[in-house]
Amino acid sequence: MDRPCPRSIVCDVRALREPHLGTIDGLARMRLAAGRLGLELRLANASCELRELIALAGLEEVLVVELQRHPEQREQPLGVEEERELRDPGGRQL
Repeated sequence: MDRPCPRSIVCDVRALREPHLGTIDGLARMRLAAGRLGLELRLANASCELRELIALAGLEEVLVVELQRHPEQREQPLGVEEERELRDPGGRQL
């Protein structure tokens, strides 16, 4: 069976809590190596500090940061309602 080759690499960067310019240099080098292989490098779970540093370095278009997805907040059900026939007084047989 032929499997399709992945076209992108997702790198989870949540552990980079105190990024610095060396971090950006390493990520840019990874992006360059991935590009030479015909792959796209995407960064997942980037901290605000890392995103700001990428912007400061002017690499927002080169180092693609995936948007963080949050599950939709839904209202919790207040209670359970049962369906029954109107003539059925509580479901008991008399």
